[in-house]
Amino acid sequence: MEMEFTKEEKAFQQEVRDFLDRHLPKGQDIWTKRAEWFQALKDKGGWDVPKWPKEFGGPGWSPVQHYIWEAETSNHAMPITLPFGQVMLAPIIMRYGSKEQQERFLPDIRDNKINWCQGYSEPGAGSDLAALKTKAELSADGSHYTVNGTKIWTTMAHMADWIFCLTRTDSSGAKQEGVTFLLFNVKSPGVTIKPIYTLGNSHHVNQVFFDNVEVPVENRIGEEGKGWTYAKGLLQHERSGLAGISRSIAALDKLKRNVKSVKSGDEMQIEDPTFKRKLAQAEIELRALEFAELQSMTAAQAGGEPGSASSILKLVGTQMQQRIQELTVEAAGVYALNWGFKKAGPKFSKTGMESYLFGRAATVYGGCSEVQKDVIAKKVLGIRN
Repeated sequence: MEMEFTKEEKAFQQEVRDFLDRHLPKGQDIWTKRAEWFQALKDKGGWDVPKWPKEFGGPGWSPVQHYIWEAETSNHAMPITLPFGQVMLAPIIMRYGSKEQQERFLPDIRDNKINWCQGYSEPGAGSDLAALKTKAELSADGSHYTVNGTKIWTTMAHMADWIFCLTRTDSSGAKQEGVTFLLFNVKSPGVTIKPIYTLGNSHHVNQVFFDNVEVPVENRIGEEGKGWTYAKGLLQHERSGLAGISRSIAALDKLKRNVKSVKSGDEMQIEDPTFKRKLAQAEIELRALEFAELQSMTAAQAGGEPGSASSILKLVGTQMQQRIQELTVEAAGVYALNWGFKKAGPKFSKTGMESYLFGRAATVYGGCSEVQKDVIAKKVLGIRN
């Protein structure tokens, strides 16, 4: 499917391309130019925080402009910012935080001065997040909460400065009630972070323990007991982002280029009928997914929220990521087994296996596929137990 942009949108697309040509580091480590890159984005008029509204220093882009930005940048190696502060927490502070909290936290989030992590999942409350048991008790004088409990699969907690955390302040009602949204420093007394090594021996997730951690009451976002409302909005935007459709399009295009230089028996891999069919099927389904994203974008352009569409995009988008990773490993053949050691075979074989192993979690984090199917059944198809 081809989307026909307006004259103004085509001009913006060209502006993005020209900006990337001028400012993206070329022929050098992108991390050495990280500060210059983000400053150039900021000087452009809020491009460093593309999803922020104008009143908070963002560019105020339309959904179509966001789509163009994602599509144009997906093919480039760029210095990245972890999404926890800028993409996930900031909109919650903007919408539900006090003026004082906005002035206190948003500037440091924008300037990458504070790294954040997300305290949601627990050992007994992953897919069923509302079953969380981490407890926060308000002190007798009302000055602070005392937090006890544990969070798990906490991405980059070992590199974070602060955590935004769902806690239980009341257990008397429905499990979605009595949840309170707190912010606090992970260096606070009583916080212990232990690493979890995932498939491929990678350390990016952790288990975090809270033992009588004191959190000032001014670090509570919104009302006590209303945190589930705030968390739901955050999850909808997170799930839409996790679909990664533009990145999958770029990854599939890259795979098609790579296999042109790989042999399968007496012929090139790209000419193998079975593999060619798999590539074609993946591309057809990916374009259909892109069409669904464009439909969702059209609704957003009219002022709608992601809603249940975010579950559809997350479910199919993460499955597509895994599909492309599997095809990459298949294309690398026996050389895919050589990952982590001396390079052998096609250049993409090592990184292909690393992405494959890491990507096994894509259909779990951010709400597992089974949960997304349940949301779709209830909200889209109207199926009730």
